[in-house]
Amino acid sequence: MSIVVTAASGNLGRLTVEALLTRGVPASEIVATSRDISRIKDFADRGVEVRRADFAESGSLPAAFEGVDKLLLISTTTPGERVANHRRAIDAAVVAGASLVAFTSMLHADTSSTILSPTHRATEEYLRERLPSVMLRNGWYLENYTGQLPQVLQGGALVGAAGQGRISAATRADYADAAAVVLTTEGHDGKAYELGGDEAFTLTRLAAAISAATGERIGYTDLPVDEFAQVLRDAGVPAELAQVLTDADRAMSHDEMFTDSGDLRRLIGRPTTTPVDAIAAALR
Repeated sequence: MSIVVTAASGNLGRLTVEALLTRGVPASEIVATSRDISRIKDFADRGVEVRRADFAESGSLPAAFEGVDKLLLISTTTPGERVANHRRAIDAAVVAGASLVAFTSMLHADTSSTILSPTHRATEEYLRERLPSVMLRNGWYLENYTGQLPQVLQGGALVGAAGQGRISAATRADYADAAAVVLTTEGHDGKAYELGGDEAFTLTRLAAAISAATGERIGYTDLPVDEFAQVLRDAGVPAELAQVLTDADRAMSHDEMFTDSGDLRRLIGRPTTTPVDAIAAALR
């Protein structure tokens, strides 16, 4: 029986496979799946079993999930197709006899007002009705900000529409470690973990941390949602993604991306990565 990680060619999936290996799971007991297996050939070279899985092609899933014990279902990226894709994957996991499916949902999926939350809620409901499951309600990624550092430094400002809302962000590696813990330990069936960083921040505080780390004078420019969306589009962000990002900032302004549950810290058994440390790592 194997642990199957979907979307293993993506950032979170890759890090989860690495976290499983670090935790001592034999490579032969891990199955990494992707729509394009050439992107995960390096895992095959290390003894991890690599299989093709495309959630849009239900015929690819029985072979991909064969022999599964526990499955990490990483949320797909196309909102309009997400629920149908997830349902096909869940149905295949049922047929394959999975004992547990861990789903990477979103923070406060049951109450969130974001445009992404209905697809996560629908997946959670469908999954709970069919299989033993655990919801990994991941918060925002620190990389969403550290990845912007070149542009922030060039423009001299961090731009957003989050007001003074608190954000409990963590690194993808933190969330991947939590997934690996859930996939390798017992007692998680039926749980919904609200996962976020220990050190919540506002974008004003994050801009100050960037200033301190770089010696550059960086401020936070808070814009109305519509103006922020236009800034993103002007920067080349596709319209649909710009809508998602600006809607997330709107939700942040109401503390919808904040949690003080402590779930992430407890699962990984260590403090989460701080914004200061994430900024320092990105600047190296």
